[in-house]
Amino acid sequence: MITTLRNLAFSTALSLAGVMGYAQTGDPTTWKYELKKKSATEYQLIYHLNLKSGWHIWSLHPGGDGFQIVPEFRIDKNDKVQVKGLKENGKATTTLMDGVDGKVTYLSGQIDYVQDVVVKGPTKITGKHTYQVCDDKQCLAPVDKSFEFVIK
Repeated sequence: MITTLRNLAFSTALSLAGVMGYAQTGDPTTWKYELKKKSATEYQLIYHLNLKSGWHIWSLHPGGDGFQIVPEFRIDKNDKVQVKGLKENGKATTTLMDGVDGKVTYLSGQIDYVQDVVVKGPTKITGKHTYQVCDDKQCLAPVDKSFEFVIK
């Protein structure tokens, strides 16, 4: 019982520390969304991210010890949408980092995530993306943001 209470108190303290760090720092991200038509049925959902100087986001393939929280883009179930590959474009850095086993890869500055989809007719594509950003001293708590793309 005491161990459970200790674990609960520790988890709560970590959560509050993440929220306090986020509140003190502000959001170092700016997201913009773009829909690009490639053909009659193929589109690209483009998630533009601009990070304030000194901040980075983990690559989709960060390497390291597996504890990095990588960006995740989840599209809500939609029978008119077939999701294809996701790629990232931006300034990648691969390096050793204190506290992490093995080399890690992260991106900074301006990053584009490009999600290819095949669409059958007019529809609305909705979903959420989750991400975590870090600087040289801390990683902020993961954030969820909603998105919406309208195909006419």
